[in-house]
Amino acid sequence: MTDLKIYKSGRAGHITFNRPKALNALSHQMALDLLGALNDWRDDPQVDLIIVTAEGEKAFCAGGDVAEVYRAGMAGNHQVGRDFFRDEYRMNATIADYPKPITAFMQGFVMGGGVGVGGHASHRIVGDTTKIAMPEATIGLIPDVGGTWLLGRAPGRIGEYLGLTSERMGPGDAIQAGFADYYLPEAEWPALIADLEQSGDTARIKSKTPPPAPLSRRDLSAFGERHVEDIVAALEKAGDEDTLKSVRRSSPLSMAAGLVMIRASRGDRHIQESLSREYRFTWRATEFSDFLEGVRAQIIDKDREPQWSADASEANISRILESLGEYELRWKEETA
Repeated sequence: MTDLKIYKSGRAGHITFNRPKALNALSHQMALDLLGALNDWRDDPQVDLIIVTAEGEKAFCAGGDVAEVYRAGMAGNHQVGRDFFRDEYRMNATIADYPKPITAFMQGFVMGGGVGVGGHASHRIVGDTTKIAMPEATIGLIPDVGGTWLLGRAPGRIGEYLGLTSERMGPGDAIQAGFADYYLPEAEWPALIADLEQSGDTARIKSKTPPPAPLSRRDLSAFGERHVEDIVAALEKAGDEDTLKSVRRSSPLSMAAGLVMIRASRGDRHIQESLSREYRFTWRATEFSDFLEGVRAQIIDKDREPQWSADASEANISRILESLGEYELRWKEETA
């Protein structure tokens, strides 16, 4: 059984996540295979659009499969993570700039690496089970896979809120925040997919009235403060204990750097600029951040008690976001 099912049907190229027991976690090879399929279909006259789906009811894709990155990093090999993130980000940028429509049907958990696939598609469809989040700060990383690009474009202070709290969005909030475009009950997805296969026409996608978007009614003014400690102080003054609990479980470095990067992305003209900034952090992540400890606590040992220790000072954030020089993310494969 392959982790990705890649095939053509009618006028459509299909990509289906096929690791339901692993919540369709995205591996390095899956990122490469997905990118390869998109490159193959770019100029294929038989393919009018791309359809991305996932097997299983629980998840479209619950994130990147970082266990191998963790093991290599613990052994002092930081290149495994650098290669994974490099190829994943190239795939994310390809989706965002693809010349043909990409329709993503996102059920269940859509987190991290899943957002990097579905969140950049041209036609993003959600249903009643959809739960979208960028929870990287809880594993000592930053919102990557173009997450800072999406969060920076969310209205008001929703982006800062989502990046620091790792809050999950239902379908209404996902549309309101700019992470999705259409709401359609999942029972109606098979008929629409069949229609798209036959017609190759995205005009057939019709949204129904989405559920409420409670985030749009929340007071998120605290997340307009300059620094994480200022945000915490504002939340304490407001007595918002639920939000404080979410903030306090995450890596201080990840939150502080993520805040800087979400705001910096608002000045970016292209997603590649945001991805390049994210890569500077993730290139250094297994060596200089809380990432390995976060993965240990949340994914490997699952004790949910990370011991954060990375330096969250402004000076260190500047260092970790410095140019990588010759290792800066390039957007095409190197040729010998």
